[in-house]
Amino acid sequence: MPAPRGRTGRPPLTDERKAEIRLEIARAAVDLFVDQGVTATTGEQIGQAVGVSARTVWRYFPSKESCVSPLFSAGIDVMAGALRRRRPGRPLAEAFAPLLEADQRFLVGPDPATLAALIRLTRAEPGLRAVWLQTYDEAEPVFARALAEAAGLAPDDPRAAIQAAMFNAALRTAVEHYAWRAADLRPDATTARTELADALRLALAVVSEGMG
Repeated sequence: MPAPRGRTGRPPLTDERKAEIRLEIARAAVDLFVDQGVTATTGEQIGQAVGVSARTVWRYFPSKESCVSPLFSAGIDVMAGALRRRRPGRPLAEAFAPLLEADQRFLVGPDPATLAALIRLTRAEPGLRAVWLQTYDEAEPVFARALAEAAGLAPDDPRAAIQAAMFNAALRTAVEHYAWRAADLRPDATTARTELADALRLALAVVSEGMG
């Protein structure tokens, strides 16, 4: 009696490899969107830039605009980790100093200048705008849980939710302000990173201390 035949074909992709493919697709989509606009970009073009089929692109993302979502959301977990490590009573900027002054791990994906160009597109492209705002909508409860944990509060404590909403709105406003400022300044890569870091420091300071 012949032995049962094993599975043939390619082995299934690991979760890590799937995440890598999503990020590769996202980076390709950003480059194409910035270079030729969202309307002119097709799923086939995005796939070709990565070396996959359009069918693979649609397997990972429901629309071409959503292809950039991994870049918008890449820093959420890193930021939440910084919030958890915040010492009670200490400024938010202190908790984020290692990220802003060292490798800036929350900037996974495009360089700050390309990120700024992409964010500027969200003003004219409703589909991109929806993805951009959805990212912050999904981040807010993550930030609220992190703030509650750092303060020793219950996960559903409204004080943590309120501060998370303030923190979330401040981040979005600061990054959008940076993006429009970068359009006028056209900074080099080093200056762009500094400008973005300064914008985020200002956002953190306003959330912690107000405008005084």
